[in-house]
Amino acid sequence: MAQLVLKPKARRFTGIGQYGTLFAILALIAVFGVTNDQFLTYANFSDIIKSVSIVSLLALGVTFSLIVGGFDLSVGSTASLATVGAASSLVLHSQELLVALLVPIVLGVLVGLLNALVTIKFRLPDLLATLAIMYVINGVQLTYTKGFSIYDNMPIEGGTASGRFIPSFLFIGQGSIGPVPFVAILMVIFFAGAHLFLTYSKTGREFYYVGSNVEAARRSGIAVNRIKLYAYVLSGLFAAIGGIILASRIGTGQVSAGAPLLMDAVAAAYIGYAVFGTGRPNVVGTLIGAVLIGILLNGLTMWDVPYYAQDIVKGTILIAALGLSYIQKKQLT
Repeated sequence: MAQLVLKPKARRFTGIGQYGTLFAILALIAVFGVTNDQFLTYANFSDIIKSVSIVSLLALGVTFSLIVGGFDLSVGSTASLATVGAASSLVLHSQELLVALLVPIVLGVLVGLLNALVTIKFRLPDLLATLAIMYVINGVQLTYTKGFSIYDNMPIEGGTASGRFIPSFLFIGQGSIGPVPFVAILMVIFFAGAHLFLTYSKTGREFYYVGSNVEAARRSGIAVNRIKLYAYVLSGLFAAIGGIILASRIGTGQVSAGAPLLMDAVAAAYIGYAVFGTGRPNVVGTLIGAVLIGILLNGLTMWDVPYYAQDIVKGTILIAALGLSYIQKKQLT
């Protein structure tokens, strides 16, 4: 493999970019901590962790698709579908915890298989194909729910729904083990597992080979289509898990609940490119990117910045993250 030689300016930029995200997180904590005495409290950090856990899992799904050279725009809709699936199992069909977990997970895997079908078999561009699937999912949800949310004691034909959100399900998004929110433990487990898989397993390393040069990977004997299939299924799976946590946190199933999370997840995944100067999608960088966005949005909310104005900030962060990823790719080629 050819030795990469960076120009002096590139080295300086990379040096800043390697730790810039960590410095930004520390700076945000300092600024928000000084300007609001409620920011550095346990309750607030617990809220940040709970919101970051949902975004980070969606971003983890996006990261898997980016690693193989694809792009999954359907993660937000998949998360919404998962909230509807879990809520429907509990409230409308009075099922127990196992079913309320399996239904959204199966739905997420099916969405991943559908994305793989249209991108691999039909060879449609990933961006447009997953965008189309996103609209299909939204249509399915609206048809099933008729646009209504699913919640405890909701009115149905002939009375009210007999089921409810059971405590064991709500514990996932709202409970704690000691002082640690349960979702924080789940987030660490999933990210550690994903990092170990991509770093130390043969299949995980093949994800990066496919994303770096698909033709070279194919000539090396790697089953490219199979690896891409795995990536989209994992993307759907993690989006569904994010949806389960979201439903257990808010206690409802909502058609549009995951839509606002798409931009956050994509931005977190692209911020990950710059973390530690890797210049490629990676699990640790994605987690740090999600933490950065979570702290920023929490601080802006405490400053009473309207939610619609926060979209300006999110869009600006995404542009900056895309720019950084582009510059780092140029440096590494």
